[in-house]
Amino acid sequence: MLSNIGVPGLILILVLALIIFGPKKLPEIGRAFGQTLREFKKSTRELTSDVVEEFEEEKKEIQKLTNITK
Repeated sequence: MLSNIGVPGLILILVLALIIFGPKKLPEIGRAFGQTLREFKKSTRELTSDVVEEFEEEKKEIQKLTNITK
């Protein structure tokens, strides 16, 4: 999604952000955005690892059942 913006688009976004929020608020907004993005990535990793763990448990259970029937 963001890969199609390009350098001119990023410059335009930065200029608009400076005009709207001003130079004093922009670092605060950047920090808040960075923290939000960091928390989102952390949550995504945790969710992914939970799903992988459940998948591995189910796989082991299926292997146990197939070994019992043989």
